[in-house]
Amino acid sequence: MQLTATNRQILSLAAPISLSLLIPQISFMANAIFLGKLGNMELVVNGLTSIFYLLLTYIGFGLSNGIMTMLSRRAGEKDNIGLSKTLANGWFLSLFMSIALMLLSYWLSPVLFGYSLHDQSVLHNTIDFLYLRIWGLPFLLLTQLINAFYIATNRSRLLIWGALSANIVCILLDYLLIFGKFGFPNLGLKGAAVASIAGEAIFCLVMYALFFFKGLHLKYRFLKFLRFDVKLSLKTLRVSSPLIIQYVFSIGGWQIFYIYVEHLGVTELATSHILRSVLGIVSIGTWALASTCNSMTSNLIGQGRTNEVLGLVGKIIRISLTYTLCISIFLFFLPHTFMSAYSSNSDVVNMGIVSLRMLSFSVLVMSVATICFNAVIGTGKTTTNLIIEVSCVCIYIVYISIVVERWKAPLHWAWASEFVYWGFLLLTA
Repeated sequence: MQLTATNRQILSLAAPISLSLLIPQISFMANAIFLGKLGNMELVVNGLTSIFYLLLTYIGFGLSNGIMTMLSRRAGEKDNIGLSKTLANGWFLSLFMSIALMLLSYWLSPVLFGYSLHDQSVLHNTIDFLYLRIWGLPFLLLTQLINAFYIATNRSRLLIWGALSANIVCILLDYLLIFGKFGFPNLGLKGAAVASIAGEAIFCLVMYALFFFKGLHLKYRFLKFLRFDVKLSLKTLRVSSPLIIQYVFSIGGWQIFYIYVEHLGVTELATSHILRSVLGIVSIGTWALASTCNSMTSNLIGQGRTNEVLGLVGKIIRISLTYTLCISIFLFFLPHTFMSAYSSNSDVVNMGIVSLRMLSFSVLVMSVATICFNAVIGTGKTTTNLIIEVSCVCIYIVYISIVVERWKAPLHWAWASEFVYWGFLLLTA
């Protein structure tokens, strides 16, 4: 569990995380492609719901990321009892958080979308779809917790099995339920929600089954300490709450972006959801390296090797930038290929080409900024991260409010907001 700041150690942690992130993105891409066959309306509704669900996901991710920082610190200190208590208590926190988010969604989503969306058909379909989709939250947050444990204890390769199983189920059910194939009911848009919930349930089941199958419950007495500890919960929330608020601001800014784009038109919104899927695919390696940076930074500090942290961050930045540069070249020179894989609508494809070339530059900035940002998380200074994030999101919202909502600028200028956000994040991190 005590890590070393070498390229081999970095890649051995990041590679399985990358694969575990890639598989869900493939599932999301398949989902978008299948729904794109039904029409722009289904693609738009799924996209708007996905952004709101992503906001809920990242609230859970903020909690699990804070827990991962504590787990990594205990791992570096070789404190198995402290690590086990943190994991067991995190199970209760994750479950309570998922229930709270479901209840909040039932109350908040009609207010949010009713106030912001202009198209009544899009509004009603989005709320109906979201009410079904949020039943996957308990499975998702409990999976995020056990994944944080695997990363913190240098077992990130186990994430592959859960992600692979979940997404085979998800993609298969997407096809069967969206189109009603092989005797399955033709659920259309709702079929995508059912498939996603089933995938999250399978992911959760596989990851906890591996915990017991590998005998980890004997080394880390998860069941022995499975009770709610108020003192430990408060300590966990002190670390996690700045991250949770940070992600609310971050993804909340993205939610505002898509609401503004909806005001531009359905074609612009459909194009933007395709661009989001492409962005998710190409940034997988960077996010995996960012999680690795977080965990390894905390682990080195736990070992008392603080002097090695800057060298570690520098190595991860070089790997991340090299990886992203290779992909950016393809994005810039082959944008039509990426866009046409999602849609046969020439208006959607042509509208996305310039925006995708814009993204090819912003992801380069993101590849460095994300690593620096997660290095600060790994030090446990989550309040600092919160201040940085809130400042950058405010600048981002000012930009999109002027350029997208007020000026109604072309879509590629709207997507230049990614460059604005990551640029300021890099300067401040």
